[in-house]
Amino acid sequence: MHIPESLQDLADSEAVQFLKRPKTITRIIAGVFSLIVFSSLLTDGYQNKTESSTLHCVLNSNNVACSFAVGAGLLAFLSCLTFLALDAHESRGGSARFKTAFQLLDFILAVLWTGIWFVGFCFLANQWQHSSPKGFLLGRSSAKAAITFAFFSILIWIFQAYLALQDLRNDTAVPYKRSLDEGGVVLTTLSPPSAASPVNTPTAGPNNLSYASSALSPYLTTPKAPRLAMMTDN
Repeated sequence: MHIPESLQDLADSEAVQFLKRPKTITRIIAGVFSLIVFSSLLTDGYQNKTESSTLHCVLNSNNVACSFAVGAGLLAFLSCLTFLALDAHESRGGSARFKTAFQLLDFILAVLWTGIWFVGFCFLANQWQHSSPKGFLLGRSSAKAAITFAFFSILIWIFQAYLALQDLRNDTAVPYKRSLDEGGVVLTTLSPPSAASPVNTPTAGPNNLSYASSALSPYLTTPKAPRLAMMTDN
């Protein structure tokens, strides 16, 4: 099957290659999971009971549980969008210092979000377990969706931390070699002379004419004393 040249150019473009990266795909999936968590509880997570018109959280009437899930989901979604923009900036080319700091920050935040979603999943599941099955007429499906995708968020952020750790291992700085002010100036350590490239040293021996001149520095030779001339009286 022949692919048109325009479609081939589109497939080889930087935008398509960026979207095909595992880290980009993982961020998009994590953002979608976070969007489902906070949007489901934000829309149907607060319902009124049959005997009152006051809105309560469907998770055991605990407003802290719904607020936690909404806040964590919103912040995780914004975090995914921010790091997608930083990924795009990094792929276009950035300094080595920026890449190292970005990858370290990415790993730390991925581990942090893994812990947050683990705590959130346990908290939401516990509140749902203690909820009355007939306490609310609506909102049960939204609560189940939030708990389910909170669990999936743990897995996706673990994988995100793994990818960030792989980037840190692959882009470790070469020892004894650093760039100065990103100008291409490189400092390297002085290596001792190897056997393949011996240092030219003067050959010792009395028959060598250049022995005395090459072995001794001209600055180390003994200065000659000035001669005194005797002057006769006329």
